[in-house]
Amino acid sequence: MKKLAWLLAYPLLATPLFAADLMQVYREAQDNDPVFAAARSTLDAGREKAPQGLSGLLPSLTLSGNTVWNDAETEPRNNPAARSSNSYNTNGYQLTLSQPLFRWQNWIAYDQAKLQVAQAEASFVQARQDLILRVAQAYFDALYASENLTAVRANKEAIAQQLELAKKSFEVGTATITDTHEAQARFDLVIAQELAAESELEIRQQALRTLTGKEPGPLAPPRKDAPLNAPEPNRLADWIAAAEKDALPVQIQQTLAEIAAREVDRQRAGHYPTVDIVANGGKAKAFASGTMVDSDYNNVGLQLNIPLFQGGLTTSRQREAAANRSAAQSGLEAARRNAALAARQYYLGVTSGLSQVNALKAALVSSQSALASNKLGYEVGVRINIDVLNAENQVYVTRRDLAKATFDTLLAQLRLKAAVGALGDDDVARINALLDPENAR
Repeated sequence: MKKLAWLLAYPLLATPLFAADLMQVYREAQDNDPVFAAARSTLDAGREKAPQGLSGLLPSLTLSGNTVWNDAETEPRNNPAARSSNSYNTNGYQLTLSQPLFRWQNWIAYDQAKLQVAQAEASFVQARQDLILRVAQAYFDALYASENLTAVRANKEAIAQQLELAKKSFEVGTATITDTHEAQARFDLVIAQELAAESELEIRQQALRTLTGKEPGPLAPPRKDAPLNAPEPNRLADWIAAAEKDALPVQIQQTLAEIAAREVDRQRAGHYPTVDIVANGGKAKAFASGTMVDSDYNNVGLQLNIPLFQGGLTTSRQREAAANRSAAQSGLEAARRNAALAARQYYLGVTSGLSQVNALKAALVSSQSALASNKLGYEVGVRINIDVLNAENQVYVTRRDLAKATFDTLLAQLRLKAAVGALGDDDVARINALLDPENAR
């Protein structure tokens, strides 16, 4: 029995629960999220494009060697008796140094390599922004699921009390059986809602686990008095202009368009001559005039190659590159439009979210007052049981909607910064400062 208990408890000991705020979850995800780890490795691979491009401008050194066994027979046409045979081995080696002097396509390839490194850097920054958004989404989804479960359970407790009161009132004759049936129906419904809320919370917590590799524990919610600020600057046009210029998808697509434009020049350079310095040095052993001869040689010179015709390959590649350039430019325009749309969407998400939060705060106060009035009215006989149940439900629905509006507004603030390519760790810290670790749940 003890062994079984240990086996059941071991997974929990191996991955202990941890109470956390948004910044802690983000740090854990940086270390454990496989998607971000893949992005980091992709960045390392992308940075290797620079030395690869530079290699086309630097000298190359190769060493080659050969050995050949020869078995030859000779027979003079007019003197068969002079027939002879020889078996011998020839061998040698050669060291070749080549330094490009003029290879225009290699210079263009080096420029492309530097742009590819810039693209890799921008893609990694985008991956880091995506990680922030994924963490924030999962964090606030889990918080909302917890808030929803808390509201459902509180509503369940209130309905249970109202059900008990309805039963007692029916027993003493001050209420009808209808009140009891209505309260029982609401109680049965809230039981089903509780089961669904528990399942949803489990799913959201596991979504956090996929990011951090650890079982999530209590999470810090926003403080009740946490200030939610309007976007700064508070002009939609400024955010749209910034998104069209600085959004990371725009930067990446801009780099791809520049690479495609240079590819046209690189393929055009296939028509240009090339000039290299070539130096050779080696040793050869050969059979000549009946004897083996050893020879050493060294030479250096210029090598000129002029492409004349390659079956139309170079011209076809040039047309292909031009078509790809047009596609990249169209992709850039699409990225700009999408960035502008995202900036508009999340700016309005923040501004409308702020209005919703303020309206729901006022609605919560009104709902609580209405509940108190209905309870008093039920006690004096001017309200019926269903009125109290409806008022109680409205309080918990409003409280849940307020939490959802708050979480959505905080997420919209982060997404707005991402839409202009400005989302970073400072923004996570700013949102984290609005949380209340002492009331983690």
